[in-house]
Amino acid sequence: MNTLILVFHPKDPVSKVNKRLAEAAEENSDFIVRDMYELYPDHKIDVKKEQELLEDADRIVLQFPMYWYSSPSLLKQWEDDVLAYGWAYGSTGDKLHGKELLIAISTGGASTNYAHDGSAHYTVTDLLRPLQATSDLIGTKYLEPFITGGALTITEDILEERAREYVAYLNKEHINTVGTYE
Repeated sequence: MNTLILVFHPKDPVSKVNKRLAEAAEENSDFIVRDMYELYPDHKIDVKKEQELLEDADRIVLQFPMYWYSSPSLLKQWEDDVLAYGWAYGSTGDKLHGKELLIAISTGGASTNYAHDGSAHYTVTDLLRPLQATSDLIGTKYLEPFITGGALTITEDILEERAREYVAYLNKEHINTVGTYE
């Protein structure tokens, strides 16, 4: 399976979790890992290049830290530019149909915060619904996200365990999809 991992972390040199997860993925030669902020620091995205890479991928992974219950700005810019009408959606936009979309997200706060009875009042899956709706629009299979909570306080041992789990998750032949109202 051709897996394309797009890492959207604007402060990669100070990133602890996303940097380690990306490094672990890069150690696997089956994955293509791209640091999007390094490639596009000015937010001027090479749309054709990105579309070519997406067309070649079977599984597309968007990896990023949660910012204000959303994604970093470059990911939104990438969506706006790359997932174009007539290419990714619309009557002739079928280039991504049948591919898999996986979100790999980290939260600064503890995982227990992201529950209906937690301080955030929403689960991470709830907060990712806009990306799930995008997946529906572009015809990809929206996979259960890989969530790493507590990035601000994670220990090295737990981070190493998460890195191993991430690579194992990426290597799974079958990952469950998320239903519309789950």
